[in-house]
Amino acid sequence: MINKAINVKATPRRAAILVCSDRAFSGERPDQSGVALMQRLTEMGWQVSPPQIVPDVLETIAAWLKEKSACGEYDLLLTSGGTGLAPRDVTPEATLRIIQKRIPGLEEAMRAQSLKITPHAMLSRAVAGVAGRTLIVNLPGSVQGGLDCLKVIEPTLEHAVALLRGERPDL
Repeated sequence: MINKAINVKATPRRAAILVCSDRAFSGERPDQSGVALMQRLTEMGWQVSPPQIVPDVLETIAAWLKEKSACGEYDLLLTSGGTGLAPRDVTPEATLRIIQKRIPGLEEAMRAQSLKITPHAMLSRAVAGVAGRTLIVNLPGSVQGGLDCLKVIEPTLEHAVALLRGERPDL
């Protein structure tokens, strides 16, 4: 049984991060959330591409998610930002255009844990789902909020990726 678990992890897990922020894209403020998420995933043993930054434009976000999920190079795509109620917060809508399967359990778990920290978590519209064999998860744009939500779903990521890869982690 131990050998099978080791074999499942033998192939590195690969992730990419998209920061959805008009202000970070324009240079008004530096990106900190994407960098923090990349650092955490790296600590977890993932291979992570440097974060990319785009403005809060639905078509741009959807195109990035579609390209990255279709290329077969990534197991996990994380987005940071654009999950709130502001008029330009469109990350969930972009994600819903791309995913074939929604994963409400991840969404619910992140909101439930975040609600213990702030009542503003009730306003999150973050989405999680699968496009092809890639897991896509929307995270809040704040550094701490993004890391807190990533921490909530961390225990499920290895199993989810193994299932999506067809590795049968249950055997």
